[in-house]
Amino acid sequence: MQTFLIAAATVALAEVGDKTQLLSLILAARYRKPWPIVIGITFATLVNHALAGAVGELLARWLTPQVLHWVVVASLLAMAVWILIPDRMEENDAPATPRHGVLMTTMIAFFLAEMGDKTQIATVVLAAQYHPLWQVIAGTTAGMLLANAPVVWLGSRFAGRLPLRATRIAAALLFVALAAWTLLGGARV
Repeated sequence: MQTFLIAAATVALAEVGDKTQLLSLILAARYRKPWPIVIGITFATLVNHALAGAVGELLARWLTPQVLHWVVVASLLAMAVWILIPDRMEENDAPATPRHGVLMTTMIAFFLAEMGDKTQIATVVLAAQYHPLWQVIAGTTAGMLLANAPVVWLGSRFAGRLPLRATRIAAALLFVALAAWTLLGGARV
């Protein structure tokens, strides 16, 4: 359960102000169909983070425990810095009318936007460090939904009231704390 909670909190905080959260807002404003958008986000995240988790597990097997330990610490610290840089997305990144319906459009757009994103990299790092893998994937997916579902449901009113800078700082501090905990041996890889 600890793995699930750490993964969920890490991704939920990392996602605030991220380009995929902005994409959620654009999709919600443009299509005004929250259920297909939230379902699309869920499926896209599950697939994307399952792939990222598999990469994390492979890294954990290929690297010696000492090397993996330092890679995880360095990755967590890099994530702390990266999270402080706000993402931007142009509104025209979402199509005006979906060719394949709102659900499929959301799944494709969200999956592609998540490639190489902070939360995908965080999932790789979490999967290399924490076990079992299914809790990492379930946690990161839950974290993604915690950050994106309110944006979809409440639209621009909610997004405009979020203290994005403070949330980014809190997320960065979480990554620094995870790095310190890993460095000091709290989480053995």
